[in-house]
Amino acid sequence: MSASELDVSALAWRKASRSAGNGECVEVASAPGYVAIRDSKNPNGAILSCSPEEFRLFINGLKG
Repeated sequence: MSASELDVSALAWRKASRSAGNGECVEVASAPGYVAIRDSKNPNGAILSCSPEEFRLFINGLKG
């Protein structure tokens, strides 16, 4: 399944609890086997998807 095959209307999008509230955020949502990522300023725009493991590696890279 790719991002284009996800039923985005059924996803529960969320922002980081530490987001500044200035609209410069990304939102993430979980689906079985996937994490979906989108720009909070453009919720109808492109959606990236990756596996939960890839997302963990990405977040750990940001922290490091």
